[in-house]
Amino acid sequence: MQGEIYSVYFLAIEPSNFPKFQSLIAKVVAATSKEQDTLAYEYAVSDDQSRVHIIERYRTAGLVPHVEQTFAPFAEEFLSLVTIEKLFVYGETTPEIRAKLDGFGPVYMRSFDGFSR
Repeated sequence: MQGEIYSVYFLAIEPSNFPKFQSLIAKVVAATSKEQDTLAYEYAVSDDQSRVHIIERYRTAGLVPHVEQTFAPFAEEFLSLVTIEKLFVYGETTPEIRAKLDGFGPVYMRSFDGFSR
């Protein structure tokens, strides 16, 4: 995880809002796909469309620009459609990253052993 930040968002959504959310996310993903420092950005939905997870992986320098520039135009609509129930953030965060994420009540996790290939 050195030099990278991983995050997993756990979201709740009313199933009736899922089609609108899915349309919004198509725009968010298209914009995010242009970010050089975003390494993974995936959404997963439960069978009943009441739960969504977002799995994100950034080079450390990429998270703040994603939040401030790419995601910001979509944030209000996004937050009107879902409730962020939990957020886990993995890796060595900076004060600037924490300032952007602290409002969502994250659990910050540091690696203490293991490897990635």
